Amino acid sequence: MACTGNQTLISHFILLGLFTHSPLHLFLFSIIMVMFLVALSGNGLMILLISVDPRLHSPMYFFLSWLSLMDLMLISTIVPRMAVDFLLGGGSISFAGCGFQILFFLTLLGDECFLLAFMAYDRYVAISNPLRYSVIMSRRVCWLMVAGSWLFGLVDGLIQAVFTLRFPYCGSQEIDHFFCEVPAVLKLACADTSLYETMIYVCCVLMLLLPFSVISASYLRILVAVLRMRSAEGRQKAFATCSSHMVVVSLFYGAAMITYMRPQAYHSSKQDKVVSAFYTMITPMLNPLIYSLRNKEVMGALKKLLGRGQAGETLSLEFYVLRVSWSKNVLLLCMIFCPIPQLCPQRDMSTEDVHEALGDLVFFDCKRVRAGLGMQSRQIGLIGYYKLV
Repeated sequence: MACTGNQTLISHFILLGLFTHSPLHLFLFSIIMVMFLVALSGNGLMILLISVDPRLHSPMYFFLSWLSLMDLMLISTIVPRMAVDFLLGGGSISFAGCGFQILFFLTLLGDECFLLAFMAYDRYVAISNPLRYSVIMSRRVCWLMVAGSWLFGLVDGLIQAVFTLRFPYCGSQEIDHFFCEVPAVLKLACADTSLYETMIYVCCVLMLLLPFSVISASYLRILVAVLRMRSAEGRQKAFATCSSHMVVVSLFYGAAMITYMRPQAYHSSKQDKVVSAFYTMITPMLNPLIYSLRNKEVMGALKKLLGRGQAGETLSLEFYVLRVSWSKNVLLLCMIFCPIPQLCPQRDMSTEDVHEALGDLVFFDCKRVRAGLGMQSRQIGLIGYYKLV
């Protein structure tokens, strides 16, 4: 400890943790460790499958691999330290160690906020402009989006970590939390933090509300397109897929907003710890299950990796080929990729079944093609449904 005037400044903190050693808390700790292992295995498996299988090298899976990496790093920043403190006791963490934990945590949290928004935009482009999807979401654009996510997250993490550590801390060393989260640390500050809390609020508007607005608008556009489908089964599958995505996104953003956008006076230590568990443990576990492992392309890649794929079985991207017309001995083909793998028709569907499944969504794109190429309606017809091997 160091002395400044009549105040004794502290050199380390003590994390009180999430649990006591009661039987109920021991059971809850066991559940969290299982969640941690599921998150590690699920996200690690997703990264492995996407990296080794070239047929998963599309923009959607590119973003999913980075989401899995961020979730892997996020949960590894929090849970191992919490587990060691619980099992061995103590919970002491140095001043610098607390600052680094704030930096890593907020960087990864900000990364994921923007990456989820870019993923939703990717799905929006696939729905609204499928014919130019590969051009708009080029590999260069995808890398720029990922780099932008890391840059914004790192800037936010650096700003909050530096400003948090600049306050003098005296008196109590105990942080009533299971990791160094900014609102919990600020309660120990021996100075007025109201101006800094205002800055945090402004940062959260940019880091949380803006990406969440993009996600909401993108999924609203997807739902509008889905409602135009004439197939009741297709609509049901679409709503199930979109709703599961939005539930996970709402848990992540909602919990972060509750923690970082409320005034300090309204914070309760017990409530803060429960809310923080949602975006530090629960969503990293759910993301690979909701976004990827229910996906038939990912499951096909897993079977192939395990050597259980049947002979002649192919992993593929679904698309529809629209016959345009011959023009100067050049056959123009238009491919519409299935934007949401869970909604793709089955392999044995006929042309009529495809029309019934996608309905107005297909005809909407056909009209756009006709307008763009200046062709007549009779020059375009759906040839069939194909697998791109």
